[in-house]
Amino acid sequence: MCDQSDAPPIPDDVLTLARAARHVAVFSGAGISAESGVPTFREVQTGLWERFSAQDLATPEAFESDPALVHTWYRWRAALIQQVSPNPGHQALAQWQRQLGGAGGRLSIATQNVDDLHERAGAEVLAHLHGSITAHRCAECDAPAELAAPQYDGAAAPAEPVDPPLCEVCEEGLIRPGVVWFGEPLPMEAFDAAADAMRAADLILVVGTSGLVQPAASLPLLGMERGTPLIEINPEPTELSDAMHHRLRGPAGKLLPVLVQAVTGEALHAMDGSDGTDDSVERRAR
Repeated sequence: MCDQSDAPPIPDDVLTLARAARHVAVFSGAGISAESGVPTFREVQTGLWERFSAQDLATPEAFESDPALVHTWYRWRAALIQQVSPNPGHQALAQWQRQLGGAGGRLSIATQNVDDLHERAGAEVLAHLHGSITAHRCAECDAPAELAAPQYDGAAAPAEPVDPPLCEVCEEGLIRPGVVWFGEPLPMEAFDAAADAMRAADLILVVGTSGLVQPAASLPLLGMERGTPLIEINPEPTELSDAMHHRLRGPAGKLLPVLVQAVTGEALHAMDGSDGTDDSVERRAR
């Protein structure tokens, strides 16, 4: 069972909106992954990479200049991600998605995160707006590629960079991670699917995102075209807070299980705990 004893209360008007919703659109960001222990870019700048910034490693130019260094950095990051588990926030969304789907509704998830924590919690993700660190493709012909799971233990950064494999389709290009690098456009199919979901929703949840990374961060605001209620779940105010109808202050791993249990009537059986502070809940009625 998920411990909800120190979770902030959910306002009644938010519960009313959530219980009535049949088409929920969720927009998630790095905050929900951070609660699981997923390291940020800055937190993995050690060893081989301590003299590089994230911008130095997450660009097409960096891969072209030193493919082994960039390849190894992403493989190590993927290994670190595989060592953490979905938190109760991920699991609550998966549970709500199943409940709504079984009742003829839907809950769509568009995420800025490149990890697979939503999927490992049992949810289907409509759109990975910044790609996926578990996907790979050829840097020349774009053919998808399958790589074995990285074998780093995460305790220490790799001692030496390893060259990326050669594409088996064109036999010329190197295999790159399937993420969106700085300076690259977002995948239009994912962006359009997320935009359609926001426009069709009767409730939008914005979970764990700072609202700084554009153009993805503007997607939840598409709901304003139809007057769709917008609910933010985040420990701190963000760039999107002023546009929200309701703002729940606290960690997703604490707030989402309480919200979803109240909606579905089912307690969350969490696979992994999540720590969080007993922050206040603030809302702005419109």
